[in-house]
Order: sequence, then structure tokens, then C-alpha cells
Amino acid sequence: MLGCWRVIPTFAATREYRSGFCCRAEDQQTQIQTQSQTQSNGLKTKKKVLVVGSGWAGLGAAHHLCKQGFDVTVLEGGYDFGLNRLVCSPDDYGIRGFWYPFRNIFNLVDELGIKPFTKWTRSAQYSGEGLEVEFPIFQDLPQWPTPFGTLFYTEFIRLSLVDRLTSLPLMAAVVDFDNSDTSWRKYDASKDNSSSADLIFTARELFRQFGCSERLYQDVFNPLLQVGLFAPAEQCGAAATLGMLYYFVLAHQKDFDLVWCRGTVGEKIFGPWMDSMRIQGCKFLEGRKVTDFFFNMETGCISEVICGKESLKADAVILAVGISTLQEIIQNSAALCTRDEFLKVLNLASIDLLTVKLQLDSKVNIPKASNACSGFDDSNGWTFFDLNAIYDEHKDDPVTVVQADLVIQFHATELLPLKDEDVVAKAMSYLSKCIKDFENVAVIDKEIGRFPKSLTHFFPGSYKYMMRGSTSFPNLFMAGDWIITRHGSWSQEKSFVTGLEAANRVVDYLEEGTFAKIIPVEEDEPHIQALRNLNRNLNEIRAQLPWSNYFIQ
Repeated sequence: MLGCWRVIPTFAATREYRSGFCCRAEDQQTQIQTQSQTQSNGLKTKKKVLVVGSGWAGLGAAHHLCKQGFDVTVLEGGYDFGLNRLVCSPDDYGIRGFWYPFRNIFNLVDELGIKPFTKWTRSAQYSGEGLEVEFPIFQDLPQWPTPFGTLFYTEFIRLSLVDRLTSLPLMAAVVDFDNSDTSWRKYDASKDNSSSADLIFTARELFRQFGCSERLYQDVFNPLLQVGLFAPAEQCGAAATLGMLYYFVLAHQKDFDLVWCRGTVGEKIFGPWMDSMRIQGCKFLEGRKVTDFFFNMETGCISEVICGKESLKADAVILAVGISTLQEIIQNSAALCTRDEFLKVLNLASIDLLTVKLQLDSKVNIPKASNACSGFDDSNGWTFFDLNAIYDEHKDDPVTVVQADLVIQFHATELLPLKDEDVVAKAMSYLSKCIKDFENVAVIDKEIGRFPKSLTHFFPGSYKYMMRGSTSFPNLFMAGDWIITRHGSWSQEKSFVTGLEAANRVVDYLEEGTFAKIIPVEEDEPHIQALRNLNRNLNEIRAQLPWSNYFIQ
């Protein structure tokens, strides 16, 4: 009888057995009989793939794997953030733009046959002193070699031409940073592991070393980082800063153009997308929070995913969750806490988000539909949006509906505990400094969302703690906007791309299906290509010189 059983030693799923193993006996004879019966009926057993997370990364992976005929199940965490509803995806809160370089996301919505986006829109940037910058629709203007189009077409209200020209030396760092592992390690070093006083650590030090003026830094670069990387320059790594600025601003003149979703992402994109996957057999399990994994000692693979008292078998697993969610899983998992690559993740940090949706008692003229703001206090960057101009549901409203998304730096969470009325008062105070007409209106309805530790913080030195798409478990793969990839994209596009990359790794591991076609970022402009080739050749020549290791690198 025992000869028909297969014993698989695994880590126990409960915390009280973390130091030991539990053995699970599976009736191998029963499995063989089931497989034989399936084969005799002419049916092929589909391999099971579990995707943890239902944001851009998770849905991107599930979307491709469904098309390849796998038995795909998506586990939705059910994040309860006090909005009288469960938010099934961290990507379904706040308002985030969709930029011109998001080629894979735009290709996806075309494939789905949906039209969720506005037209290309103009945007503005404010400080505590008022309007600072207005951005045109760059693709409608004659195209200049980068960065000159961005530099001269942008309407700077108070920034002089001399201040703008001090940004040009920064292009030397942009050329040197090519998104390679070497570049990331060079520009993302932390003071803790370096003895060089001249090494670039933070974005602020990057701008200082390359001669940016104080006005350019305060009025343009620092606000861009507070919106793009969700933190002020002194708390952003130089490598992430160069990568983000190049992708969104400096690679091509038109890259800064953006559209907006005409409703929530969940309503306009994720809903139809998930419906299309359900038709292909994909299953979505709501309210499932992963607590541990069963580890098969014979194969070295994850054989089951544990969600509380529920166990789900899988041939491959994709973790497509944010940093704070993964940290919680690691701390509770007897399997993951044995691996250094996962333990390093505990050193990463996240940023809080506070959203304030306000309905006012009368109309306010908001010149631009989307607006970025900073300089109102030391650590908070925020955005506000005219929902009458963006959301279909508010197009014909007789009163103004505005949403302010306040990004709160991870160690400055003084806004989250505030009472709702205090949050509204602060938001209206901020809005009034940007547009005076907000002083003459009253709030008649509000909706406030608090999302602690919901955004990735690319702090100096964080690169060495971030994970790659493959792990030391052969059948466990990673996806998300914080996963290391050489694609070059950022934000939602990066999440989606890493999801497709994870799907490709599953296809390769299970040896079934075809690879997803991932659209690469647009090639560098010819003069940037030439400069990067020259820089690369000079670095190679310098490395061959006999005294190359004599000086501090």
C-alpha cells in the first residue's frame, strides 16, 4: 500500500511549525488512474498557473497565458481601504496618466476593442507661488532633436532661458545611463556602502553636480520627481531619476504627451479586460490573500499556494504584487523567508497615497484638466484633476467635480490620520493657492481614500534589494513596476511589460505555448545613439589602460 503513495516534504503553512516540515501523502496510483482516464477520453490536462495580483502586471501575465491554453487563476487580494468597497487592485485608485511611450498598453486596448482614453491633453504645473509651467501637446509641434523641443516649446512662466540652459549638462549623465545593470549600480550607490564623497547618491546631488540652477531645480525637476517618483529629489535615487526623466521627458519630444482614462481604470479597462479573459476560461478568486506556499523538496518548486485555510495547486506561480504586499507575504511564509532574494525585499520602502474627490457647489474654471503641484510643504507632492473634463460621468454636471491625489512621503504620514473634514480643508487650501476661484466655492460632497504603503519608493541604494523576474524557485516568477527589467519603460507600462515577461518565463518553463510579443521602447534618436556609442567605446578603452584601477571609480 505504501508503495502507491508519494511523500512530499514541505514547509508547514502555519507559523507555529515554521522550524519544521510537514509531510503530505498523495495517492500516486489515483493520480495515474485519473491521468489515464483523461487521456483515454482524448482530453489534454491543462497545466495550472496561479497569478497573485490583479493589477497591470497580474492581468498582463494572465491575459497572455489564457491565450496559450493554460488553466489560469488570478487571486485578487481584496484591499479594503475604507471606501465602502473592496479595491481588488492597487492600480485602481488615484488618477494616473497614460503617456505617449505606453506602446504595449495602447496596443492592448486596441486588441480589446475598447476606447477608454481621452484625447491628448495639455497639463500644468504649480508651486506655492502659483502657476509655473504649461505643457503643450508636443506631437502637434515641429519635432526637434531631444532635448531642445522639450526645452523650448514648454511654457515656463517664471523660469528664464539661462535657467533652462543649465539643464543641458545633465544630458551627459543621461547619455551615460543606458539602463544596464552597470549603470544602475553606478548611479544608485548609497552612502552606506561607499567611501567616495563625490559619488552621486540622490537626485538632488545629481542635479547639483551637473550644474542645474536652483530655480530650475525648485520649479521643474523637483516637482517632476514628486509626481513621477512620488518623492522629493533628496529622497530619490539618481539612477531611477535618470531612467524616469529619459523615458517620460528626454528620449523624444512627444514622449511627455499623455491621455487620461475617461473613468476609473477598473471600470473602463480592467472590467472589459477581465470579462474577455473569463470567456477564455480564466478564473478570478476575490478576497484571497496569500499566506504561504508548499515547497516540494523533490522538485525544488512551489507546488501549492496557501490562502488561509485554502490550498491551491499550481504548476507555475506569478507574484504580481506591490512591495508592501510582498513584504507581508514574506514575513508570514516559511518557504520564502529561507531565500536571500526575498529577505532583501524587506529593506525596500513604499509611499502613502491620499485621494480626495470633491463636489463643489458651483463651477470653477480650471484651465488645464491635469495639474502637478509641489512646494506647499517639505515632502508632499500632489496632483489635481478636473473630472468634468476627464470622466464621462461628470461631463454634464452643473457643478465642478475635482480630485486631488496627495502623495505622502513614507516617513511623513501626518495626513493619513487626519479627520475627513481636516483633509478636505487642507485640499481646498492647496487648491486655492493654485486657482483663486476655489476660495469662493463650498464642498457639498466628498470621497476620501487612504492608501498606506501603496506606491514604490525608489530611494538611493534601493536597486540592490529589488528582485528580477526569475527566482531561485524554478516555477515562481515576479512582475510589477519595481521588478528589474531591461525594457526601459516605467509606471503602468512597466508593470504590464513585466507581466508579459513573466508569462513568457512560464511558457519557457512549462514548454508550452508561444511567447508574448513585447513592443520595445522607441529607439534613441540618432545623435543620442552616436553619443552613447562614443561613451561606451571610451569606457572600454579606459578599462584597458594599465592604470584604470588606480583611481577611485
